[in-house]
Amino acid sequence: MPRKKIKYSVVIPMKDEEDNVLDLIEELEPIMNDLQTPWELLCVDDGSTDATGIILKDLQKSKKYLRVIAFSNHFGQSSAFDAGFKAAKGDTIITMDGDRQNDPHDIPKLLEAMDDCDLVCGRRHQRQDSLLKKIISKVANKVRSRLCGDGMQDTGCSLKAYRASCLHQIKMYHGMHRFLPALFTIEGFRTKQIDVNHRQRLKGSTKYNLFNRSFNTVADLFAVVWMRKRRLNYTIHQEIP
Repeated sequence: MPRKKIKYSVVIPMKDEEDNVLDLIEELEPIMNDLQTPWELLCVDDGSTDATGIILKDLQKSKKYLRVIAFSNHFGQSSAFDAGFKAAKGDTIITMDGDRQNDPHDIPKLLEAMDDCDLVCGRRHQRQDSLLKKIISKVANKVRSRLCGDGMQDTGCSLKAYRASCLHQIKMYHGMHRFLPALFTIEGFRTKQIDVNHRQRLKGSTKYNLFNRSFNTVADLFAVVWMRKRRLNYTIHQEIP
């Protein structure tokens, strides 16, 4: 009997998350199983130097839905997402962070909101981060939203759901994972945002932080603004055979 087509692909980049891998997957599994449709989990090991990769490979023996992509080095979150997107088999692709600050229980809400759009972005409600990080993020999001015109208030939240057929039309570059809502808008795809839960990081420390990406983000922002302004926009009045 042929295997049923996978409907949902969950893509999670991981960098040195040995303390969170097992708990995250054990929490995610029943939530995805409750959807009662075939699904898969793609964990992308972004050059971890701890036991993250070993734990993932061991979990594959008992969790048949789990697929592991292991990088030879640390290439960054955009590369990790891109590798996961290209390998995903589902019609809908769900993304989240590997630090357990995103709440998997919000996934059904994201999927329900997909009925009339192509990308649903989580907006972190009562964000559990330091005051400085929240202030910088709020200012950055306002500037980005105004310049990119995507209407999103929190693109830094990795908890998102994408229509795969639309996502595969987007070309990824370094840093572009933060601007996917803007790139979707440029292509004329439908986007929306919904409030999601945000939790404190209980184990490990962040590797994809605000300060090691700030300068690159400015360049990425202007690249997206340029793309938005230079987008072809025309109407055909008549096609002559």
